[in-house]
Amino acid sequence: MAHVKLKRITKKFGDHAAVSDLDLEIEDGQFFVLLGPTGAGKTTTLRLIAGLERPDSGMIYIDQQNVNGWSPAQRDVALVLQQFSLYPRYTVRENLEFPLKSPSRRLARSTIAERVARAAAIVRVEHLLDRKTDGLSGGEMQRVSIGRAIVRQPRIFLMDEPLSNLDAKLREALRAELKDLKNKLGATFLFVTHDQIEAMSMGDRIAVLNGGRIAQVGTPYEMYNEPNDVFVAGFVGMPTMNLFKAEIRDGTALATAGRFTFKVDGATTPRFAGADGLVTVGVRAEDVRLGPHEAIEAVAHGVENHGVEKIVTLRINDCLIRATIPAANPIAVEDRVRFSFVRERLHGFDANTGLNLRRRQQ
Repeated sequence: MAHVKLKRITKKFGDHAAVSDLDLEIEDGQFFVLLGPTGAGKTTTLRLIAGLERPDSGMIYIDQQNVNGWSPAQRDVALVLQQFSLYPRYTVRENLEFPLKSPSRRLARSTIAERVARAAAIVRVEHLLDRKTDGLSGGEMQRVSIGRAIVRQPRIFLMDEPLSNLDAKLREALRAELKDLKNKLGATFLFVTHDQIEAMSMGDRIAVLNGGRIAQVGTPYEMYNEPNDVFVAGFVGMPTMNLFKAEIRDGTALATAGRFTFKVDGATTPRFAGADGLVTVGVRAEDVRLGPHEAIEAVAHGVENHGVEKIVTLRINDCLIRATIPAANPIAVEDRVRFSFVRERLHGFDANTGLNLRRRQQ
């Protein structure tokens, strides 16, 4: 296990800053997720920790030791990548043994056999040990890749989108297995992904990156319920948070595109930190309430069936708002419906900076 700290890290490729002035701390034994869109700086950050890239400025610490000048081998990290990176002509057993047979390790045959057997059991590939890896399925190959990392008993597991090449059902199964693996090993995991479902379901803590900078660090609950800004609000959650401009005057908000109004008073007022004038309003789809007696009229613009629920897109003039409703609700496209917001669950963001108005005051 290991504690990792990045202090004011900057890394440029030519004129492009992949990461800028980045501060990050990963606690010992934590499952930490770096989340963000393509080009946000996630893989660069991982490669900096691994020692595959050197920062232009700033310090990287592992267990309170400055490792800027250390090689990847000295840092004792294990990489699991999107590509399986196995030796296709080797058996699963030979692939698992390979990292243990370097001259620097000088391990006894019995020790190697013991580690291989343990890793194979953990990732459930014991029955595949004598098969060549070029005959395995994608999920089996990724299990072997993870097993090859486990046999080394590294201080840190670094995983760069290891599930992205797998089908949806297999990704779901391996998400649960990786979380269970972390609990069994008690190791420090850094997991890179652009998939917010992976991040929310697996991470103890998440750092959302945007343009090489950290937009927010927190628990999955904090990311979903208290986003720092409109980027995090729009990136985390499925469906994404509804965001629209509104003008607040005397306790009433007017949605500038939809031309509909709703009250901003009582329990809602702290959510907007007493703002007056133009703001960006955020509301989750599950906090849009539909019913015949609600205050605002809309037209059902689209209906998506998701099994136990439906996501209905409501059209109010030029404004589109998505709501989550039970699957049994018989709403169809072009039906006229009425809705309102769970006002104590609304979010207010500065119309210019995009910062959460309430968190900005904390």
